[in-house]
This record gives sequence, structure tokens and C-alpha cells, in this order.
Amino acid sequence: MGQPHRRRHRDGGADPARDAGAAPSAGRGPHLRRGQITSGRAPRARGRAAARPATRAGMHHALMPFDPRQPAAGKAAAPSGLRAGGARRAYMAGHCGRHEGPRNLRRKLRVSRPGNGMKAKRPTPEATSATARRGAPVDPVLLSPEGPYETDRTERAGRPAGRDPFRFPDLVLAIQEMRQTTLGLSHGERELRMVVELVRSHDLGRVVTSTSLAASSGLTYGTAMRAIDDLIKRGFIVKRPKTETDRSFSLHPSLDLLARWQQFARVAEDLMRHQFASESAEQPPPRARSVKMDPSVVAPLPVLDLKLPLGRALRVLVHADPTFAAMNTLRRHFEMVLGVPITSRALSIDRLRAEIIANSRRSASNYDIVACDLPWFGEMAQANRFVPLDDLSATSPLDAADIYPDALASSRVHGRQLGVPIMTTAELLVYRTDLLGDAGIDPPRTTAALIAAARRLHAPARGLSGIAWNGGRGTPVGHTFIMTMSAFGRPILDLRRTPDGFDAERISGEEMRPAFLSAEARETAAYLQELKAFSAPEVLKMAWYDRAVAYAQGRAAMAYSHTLLAPLFEVDVRAPAYRRTGYLPHPAGPLGRPIVPMGGYALAIPANIAPDRVAPVWNALRTLTSASASKLYLVNGSLASPRISVSKDPDIRALSPVIGAVDAFNHQGIFRMWPRPPAPCIADVIAIAGDEIHNLLAGGKSVSQALIDAQNRADRVMRSQGFY
Repeated sequence: MGQPHRRRHRDGGADPARDAGAAPSAGRGPHLRRGQITSGRAPRARGRAAARPATRAGMHHALMPFDPRQPAAGKAAAPSGLRAGGARRAYMAGHCGRHEGPRNLRRKLRVSRPGNGMKAKRPTPEATSATARRGAPVDPVLLSPEGPYETDRTERAGRPAGRDPFRFPDLVLAIQEMRQTTLGLSHGERELRMVVELVRSHDLGRVVTSTSLAASSGLTYGTAMRAIDDLIKRGFIVKRPKTETDRSFSLHPSLDLLARWQQFARVAEDLMRHQFASESAEQPPPRARSVKMDPSVVAPLPVLDLKLPLGRALRVLVHADPTFAAMNTLRRHFEMVLGVPITSRALSIDRLRAEIIANSRRSASNYDIVACDLPWFGEMAQANRFVPLDDLSATSPLDAADIYPDALASSRVHGRQLGVPIMTTAELLVYRTDLLGDAGIDPPRTTAALIAAARRLHAPARGLSGIAWNGGRGTPVGHTFIMTMSAFGRPILDLRRTPDGFDAERISGEEMRPAFLSAEARETAAYLQELKAFSAPEVLKMAWYDRAVAYAQGRAAMAYSHTLLAPLFEVDVRAPAYRRTGYLPHPAGPLGRPIVPMGGYALAIPANIAPDRVAPVWNALRTLTSASASKLYLVNGSLASPRISVSKDPDIRALSPVIGAVDAFNHQGIFRMWPRPPAPCIADVIAIAGDEIHNLLAGGKSVSQALIDAQNRADRVMRSQGFY
């Protein structure tokens, strides 16, 4: 027998990929460790494979909500139908080209698996189980505290639903008219094609040069170059040097062009809604007109005038949650904006704090920017782990007036600003409006009313619990205790009283003494004991993600939950709680007042980075925390923002009612940081509370013994640090 036949290229050469029996995986980078995201480009393909387009996962930059909701046990995983409102579609159409902006977005949770030729590593104890990696249903309790956000995932967009082809020409004519009135394009089709290419490449993170833009225009080279020069003169195109020699340039849409395009998309959305709405089928299309820019709409994010002079990648350490998952989705876009590659790690809350501390002890920092939980700033300031930002903001100002006051104060210690908030989340009582309405129960605004409502709604035989909350040992239940105690009228530390609450920014001496022996602490412990009887059966194992999933899947009628994880039930149309959720502050105790405890993260610069990197890293930090960037995070699936302007943006308010609810609580003066103050050793106090209160709830200790032990342990920590 002869040698087996081998398939060959057109040029007669052998195709190694085909001979090996596996197609090359375009667009995939090297295998990533769990919790690590890198921006490494895939090796350049050779031969015929080089002509193949990159995979959609590698090229697609989607401004779309992220749906990390895992399927209920016993049910097969299915794509999530995510309804995108009109404002969301307008924003997406304006920034994503033809691939983005579907009416029904579809996503499902995917746990990372190595690609072709990649060797999988054994997961850590916080990783999902082998069952999860195979895609089977997973018990939420087995996941890490942040659920799937510590894993890599592939996200896909759906496609727009079919439309009547006979009505589309009217839309095209109306949009053609808008080119002149809204975009200000004077040469019709030839400029529009260039503008589309510029905006699409801006969002995809794709470099555009004069040559590539001319080629995309469909014009002759000379005509295209004259059109490009004209767009540059009119301020629509920004030329940015690609190298230090300034001999070559990349082309980018200017802020003016991006703002015009955003407005163009908003008006086009109105036209499409009119053209495709069944009730208006017989009406003539509205005449296109020049539309004044809406000042309440946050401007898009343009590129920096010059690339950041970092020499190597911007290295970022972040928390594993939807906001930073959105940042990763937008990674190529931010790389284009900043002009440098970006690498990042995403860790759960306790691992993140440990890594920040470990990194501060190194001779040189492994990261340029770190995300720090707001209450950690006190201990980070005490150890001088972060670069003070006051001098930097004096030369490159920060629009601090646009940030929620308590969020900015949380990252400021004794007058020194150490971080800039990138995400603030409110812990609220969320409740099913339909279940409470059917039972004739008013939304509970006091702890007594909450106990009564949970008792009535608790139906284990039907798989429904009265309420879900963080009861897991350690940080989860420690947070629950101090947050709930604030609703009884007192913070966990003996802070100085102010007319509107407590002073959590300037803490010293006896103000650092924990208040485990106070009447409010005893009432809080007794309340949690009573609440446990009407809670989810796995409540003593629950963390942040678990309680939100239980509520989203309809296994709990109410939950204490952070808006950080509201996408689980605010964007998934399959969730029983979708558009059936009400939001309230923490129900108040007998002597307490309504309170919305503030959480979140701020970006900071480690003190041990190279001095010559500080200034460009500050510019990157300002960009990543800007209002324009914050809007991008929300459109990509986060529902938590520290920016006042973003919360008032009509595009963003249309995403979910929780946006307006949190903004209203801020205006009422009850969205506060003092329930979880940024004090030194606060993490130790929370850990002690999490240990002793869990012992109490598990039946191992009485209320008195648990609180006495907690006080004694916390006092030893504070005395060892010399606070009193």
C-alpha cells in the first residue's frame, strides 16, 4: 500500500493544521490561570491560516449586559434571553457597529476551559467543581464568594429579530437625511463609510491608519486621502503618533465625532422604533431634523492625545465582580484609548486583600493599579501602601464633584485622597413585588415587619424561603452583622456622632473601640437568630453571589443584596424576579433609622511602583474611573456606579429601576459609608464578627457569650495596634 493521501494547499504545500486533524484556534491567547486575565495577542498564523478571519470571541467588542446567572439545580443550562431597552439599543448601535445592539441578547454562564493544545490546571479550593467545568448544573454553595466572576468566559451576542423588508427603505431615506443634519457630513456616502469605520474600529480596539481608512472608503486613493484631510481639518479625526519618532500616526474619532455619532444613534433609534412598531405601520416616518445634544447624556470615551509612556503593559489587580468583568470585556477598547496593552487579575474579596498586602511587601510592585475595597483604606493608609493622589490631581484634576460624596470620602484618610471610586454598590432589601402583593403584605420597613413578612412567605414545601442573606462563616456573615447593626442605629465602632449620622472619615483613639457589647449589637444578634428560622436552608453557607442567585431563581421571596449583583435578576428575562423586584433601605430596628450601607471599590496606585510610572498610571486611573468609562461598565452588565452624572443619564436609567432607586437614596442622605467605616483593622473586626456570630447562629454559643468573645478578641487586636 502507498502512503495515505495528504491534503495540500493550492500552492502544493502540506497543511500542517489539517494533517494534525485539528483546525488552528484563531484569536485565542495562551492558557490563563484561574482569576487571571491577560491581553496577550494570539501568535500570528502562517500560510493559509493567516488569511482566515479572527474568531468572533477574539474580534467582537460588545456593549451588552453580562448575565452570569447559573441555572437552577437539575435543569440544563440554557441561553439567557436578555431584553435590551430602547435606550440600551441606541447606545449600543451608536458604539458597536452592525454586530451589536440586538433586540434580544443571549448569553449563558461559561466556565473557562483551555483551548486547543492548552493544558488545564487543577483549580484552587475556591474554583468551581469538575462538574461545573463540564457545564453541568452546580450548587451555588460550591462556588467562590463571587461566583463565576473569578473565571474566564466567552460572551456572545445574539442577532436582531427579522423585520419587514418593505419598510426598511423608508428608514434608510430618513437616516440618509440625518447624515447632514446630525452628523454634519457634507459629502454623503464617502464620509459616512469612513466615519463608520472609525467608530467601529475605536470600539473594537482596532488600529486605523490613513491607508486602511482610505481602503475601507471604496474611493480612489487620492479622493479618499483628500476626504481624510478634510475630516481632520474639521476636527472629526484625531491623529495620534504611533511611535516616539512621530513619523507614523494612527487615526481615531474625535470626542466631537463620537458625541455626534452617539446622538445620531439616539435619533436613529427613534426612527427605527417608529418604523418597526406595529401600531405605527400606516403612519409616515417622522422627518429627520437636527437634534440638540442632550447635556444629561454622558459623552463617549475618546482616545488620549498621546499614548501612555509606560514601556510595557498596564498591570491591574481587580475584584471579581460584574463591573470588572465589564472592564475585561472592554479591554481592547481601553487598550486603544490608553495606547498600551492591559493585563489584569480578578480575585475574590479576601484573596484580593491578601494580595494587596503581599504586593506591598515586595521590593517592586507587580501591579500599577489595584482595586481596594472602600473600608480597607484606613489600614492601607496606616501602612503607607498607596501613593497619595492629591499632588497628582492638582496637576491633572479629577472631577470629584461628580462622585458620590461618601464614596470619595471612603477612599480618603485624614485628608489624603488615596483612591478614586470606580464602583459603588448599595446593600438593599430586595423583595418580590408580586409575592408580597398576592399575600397582601406591605413592603417591610422595620425589622419587626420583615420578620413577620418572612414568616408568612416562608414555604419550604414549595421550595420558597422567606429571605436569603449572607450567613457564611467569616467575612460574609461578618458583613451582615455590621450592616444590620447600622439599621439598629449604631456602627460597629464607637464613632463620633454627627447631625446626619457618624463621622467615619476622622477616626482615632477610643473611637476605634468595637461596640459588640452595646444594646444595638445584642438586638442585631437576636434579630439574625430569629430571621434564620425563615431563611434559605443553606443560609449559613451563603455569600454574596449565593443569596443573589437564590433570590433571582425564585427560591427566596426577599434578600439582603448588593446592587453589585442586581444584573442577576434585572437583565435576565427568565428570572422570576425580573421586573418584579422592589428596593428598600435596610429595615430599621426599634431605635434605628433607614440606612443604605455603601460598599464598593476604588482604584489606587501601589506605593512601590517605579517612580517614572506614577504620572502615566495616574492618567490611566483617571480614564478608567471617568464618567464615560463608568457608563461603558453599566452598558456592559454592571449596575453599580459612583458617578452622579451616570446615574442621571437617560440611557443608563432605562437599564434598570435600581439605578434611579440608589440615586434617590443618595439624595435622601441615607446612602452612607459609616456602617462599614474605612478604619484600620476593620477587616479584623469583620472577620471576628464573622467567626463569633456564625458560632451563635450555628447553635454553638449564646448571644451573650458570642458577643463577649467577639469584644475581647477585637480589643486585643486594637490594643496590639496601640489605638487605646
